Amino acid sequence: MISSACLIFNPVAGQGDPDFELDQIRSILEPEIDLDIYLTTEEVDADELARAAVERGVEAIIVSGGDGTLSAAAEAVVNTNIPLGIISRGTANAFAAALNIPNTIAAACQTILQGKTRTVDVAYCHDHPMVLLAGIGFEAETVEKADRETKNRFGMIAYILAGIQELGNLQRFAVEIETEDKIIQTLASAVTVANAAPPTSVLAQGPSGIIYDDGLLDLTIVSPENKTGAIAATFHLFQTAATGTPVERDDIGYLRAKQFKITTEPPQKVVIDGEIVGKTPVEIKCIPAGLTVFVPYVKEEIPTEKLDGLPNLTVEIKEEST
Repeated sequence: MISSACLIFNPVAGQGDPDFELDQIRSILEPEIDLDIYLTTEEVDADELARAAVERGVEAIIVSGGDGTLSAAAEAVVNTNIPLGIISRGTANAFAAALNIPNTIAAACQTILQGKTRTVDVAYCHDHPMVLLAGIGFEAETVEKADRETKNRFGMIAYILAGIQELGNLQRFAVEIETEDKIIQTLASAVTVANAAPPTSVLAQGPSGIIYDDGLLDLTIVSPENKTGAIAATFHLFQTAATGTPVERDDIGYLRAKQFKITTEPPQKVVIDGEIVGKTPVEIKCIPAGLTVFVPYVKEEIPTEKLDGLPNLTVEIKEEST
């Protein structure tokens, strides 16, 4: 287990009381870990705080905030082997969900104290680190409409409300997708490139099962002709995510590659890990095993017996000898 860490805390993340939440984190971690605590501000983001921590030679970095805070801090620790602890307090907390990291403060702190880590992929897009996904088109427009006030008031529902509103403005655009070995041209309403994504990140679920440590990125193209088709396509993605089966609709496609260069006409907004970062064109490249993350320790259940189904099976339980 680590003995010291830098805690980067975003006080405006989520809907809770930041003072109470910080006190809760400290009460659990400080008896075991010497914490060096820094709060993000409008002037100083998580990336700057994380870079300074790395330069100081910290043993570990713990990030408490939403996916945007985590993504910003991750840039400093890519390929450093410095473990990253995650205490989610944001609106979506999708990266933690993808890695099965608990979404309560107490359980997330216990995950860090257990000390188990694993390496996962990370990516770069527009020179920004990407731990989750990049959304082009519909998803970017939806994220932009879900402003901070709405997210503070409604949480995850803010994204659903923004998505419903954006359906009325749904438009297809021409897209060219270049990988290491092919160039694809088609029409799309949304293009999503995922490094890691839980089932709730519906527009990333073309292959249904995003593998976050395979050295590859998963791209999903959604191209409905109208609002009705968009609703049907989204529902199909919900179903495939729940059942773990790839999509079958003609207006949804997917592929895997180490990197993508994406160009659209007209240019489309791009969102990375919940933050709008610019417009297309973009280049996205996977960095295999670029992050070391604290994850829950799950004891593997090793089966010791399986007899059911054998022909003419009889089992006699012997009486215990006295």
